[in-house]
Amino acid sequence: MAIFRQYIAPLLIVLVFLFALVVVSSRIFLPSDMAAPAPIEESSPERAQRTQTRAVAELPPALSALIRGLPDDPALSARL
Repeated sequence: MAIFRQYIAPLLIVLVFLFALVVVSSRIFLPSDMAAPAPIEESSPERAQRTQTRAVAELPPALSALIRGLPDDPALSARL
């Protein structure tokens, strides 16, 4: 058991780390369109707006400012 703890387990950990490092670093050599994350689904702007409205409708009104952001108020931008 001591051989596994002293030699095999650390070797496996180092090999897994090196494998992960090579896999992550290989993204540099991919074409630019493949280096980006894959899209989950194709959506139109109208569909995205409906989805966002539906998601905000389920939240309390006090949290909608966190989702949509503050309204464009000229008085707020004048302070900056």
